[in-house]
Amino acid sequence: MKANEKLQVSALSDIDNLKVHGRTTGSLSPLTLFWTGSAVEFNVKGSELWVEVESDYDLYEPWVSILINGVPVSRQMLTAGRYWICVFRGMNENEGKNVRIIKDVQAMSGDPGCSLQVHAVKSDGAFLPVQEKSYKIEYIGDSITSGEGAIGAKAEEDWIPMWFSAIHNYTFMTAEAVNAEYRVISQSGWGVLTSWDNNPNGNIPDYYEQVCGLLVGERNEALGAGDQHDFGSWQPDVIIVNLGSNDGGAFQSPEWKDPDTGKVHKQRMNEDGAYHGEDLAAFEKAVEQFLSKLRKNNPEAHMVWAYGMLGFPMMPAIYRAVDAYTKGTGDRKVTIIQLPDTTEETVGARTHPGELSHRRTADVLAEYVQGILA
Repeated sequence: MKANEKLQVSALSDIDNLKVHGRTTGSLSPLTLFWTGSAVEFNVKGSELWVEVESDYDLYEPWVSILINGVPVSRQMLTAGRYWICVFRGMNENEGKNVRIIKDVQAMSGDPGCSLQVHAVKSDGAFLPVQEKSYKIEYIGDSITSGEGAIGAKAEEDWIPMWFSAIHNYTFMTAEAVNAEYRVISQSGWGVLTSWDNNPNGNIPDYYEQVCGLLVGERNEALGAGDQHDFGSWQPDVIIVNLGSNDGGAFQSPEWKDPDTGKVHKQRMNEDGAYHGEDLAAFEKAVEQFLSKLRKNNPEAHMVWAYGMLGFPMMPAIYRAVDAYTKGTGDRKVTIIQLPDTTEETVGARTHPGELSHRRTADVLAEYVQGILA
């Protein structure tokens, strides 16, 4: 088939009307997409559009979803290498198209070789201004917020990027419902204090002030993942923290032994099945301290602790922690919402919330957030 001879190649840095979503270093030569839900967005008036991507990995390949005029039209695995992918062709050249190319998979802390970059685009049309959204939302969470299991059959148990989705995800759905731009900071298995397996290094708060500090290795360091994030560049109206599920899971999991120090870490249960008081108090302290860190960096945002999509055993502790934070600081712009629990009907792959569960949560959250923003 004959190639379109009118296609003009443009580096991302040469496009004035380009919208970048998600935390980045600010570099466009090339643009590195770190977190789930990170994206490039264009308004294109032309018949054809291609994008030049560069993908690498040792274990977990990146995936992307492509949205045209707000609707997902394709989803694909990005094999290793630098190459062009076609976003659309043969469309009406006189009509503007809103295009979003979204990273579907979380930042892979378990694969130092995993990266996704966008270099350039080629099109036969013009790039028009992208309309700004009314609000900004930041989501902070674990595998649920990463969209693990949100796509795929209930029978799927493999821990692979294919079963992650940034689109069939309450983060995307809630943002769409309230006309908000959004960012996601999330990692499967991680918590506020500890990961599901009692590893204290698997906590989101320690890395919150970096661009994507949970990524390790020389390559990610060179890409700027460990750089300090510029909070002044993007201030959310609402921060939604969906953490606690893995902290609860740590009480049920075996101890974790630090291979470097030999120190053993374990969230303990009492013989009567209740959580050990000291360990529960440590979790509550971690929640308080994280809220303080969020407030320091986001002085005007309303903070919502949202929890419950995979049960809610930590809810009493979350209530106590938020109450202690509020009383200690006088900060009134923090609230708690219990999310709809996942059921047999709404479960997805890997016994995680499926698309129906994410939709139910998005409906509840959108209404709640609209109340805050109003």
